[in-house]
Amino acid sequence: MLSAWAGALVPVFSDTSVSGAGQLARPPGTGYVLAANHTSFFDPALLLGTLHRLGLRPAVLATAGLWRVPLLGRVLTREGHVPVHRGSRRAPDALRHAADALTAGRGVLVYPEGGLPRYRASHDRPPGRLKSGVVRLALSTGAPVIPIGHAGARRVSSGSRAKQLAGWATAPVRRPRVHVHFGPALHLDTCERPLDDLEDALARAWSSAVRALDAGSGDDGRLPAGQH
Repeated sequence: MLSAWAGALVPVFSDTSVSGAGQLARPPGTGYVLAANHTSFFDPALLLGTLHRLGLRPAVLATAGLWRVPLLGRVLTREGHVPVHRGSRRAPDALRHAADALTAGRGVLVYPEGGLPRYRASHDRPPGRLKSGVVRLALSTGAPVIPIGHAGARRVSSGSRAKQLAGWATAPVRRPRVHVHFGPALHLDTCERPLDDLEDALARAWSSAVRALDAGSGDDGRLPAGQH
């Protein structure tokens, strides 16, 4: 349900294009990790909506605070998303539940930077240092990791709270251009430096998104409006 809502909202709030979607082709029942850069509060809707329109409905690792929102927490639990209790004894539970989803053949979306950047400008910056959890998850399950780089989301929502509210309110009129790029899958169990290699792959995916945004589109063009 959340994916369907996001799929409907993304074209309203942005003009989104995609490249590298062929990287998402997986044998049925095969689990995979989607590792994305994190830049704004628009990211979850952007990626859930984009993936939904490409036929995928991954479980998402998200801050546990969302589960305290009335009704939303119940929906998140029902759809199999995974709460992350940062800085608590329950923090390791997130990787265990994510591993269960991968074993069941589901995709799992992770933001390996672990939080949003603190700068307020609307331009994009390269991904920061990654936390090690995504590497531990991939190594413990053998699941491939697909890096996702996106650019332009901060044009929808960034800055102070007032600017973010204004950005959301005006986005349906402005429809800022956003690009999502899917990079080649990594099998971290074959990498000598798994975390460094994943950081490099995510940086390359982000750079590809930036170049596509600057060029006007990607090799897959605009996100299909009616694909489910």
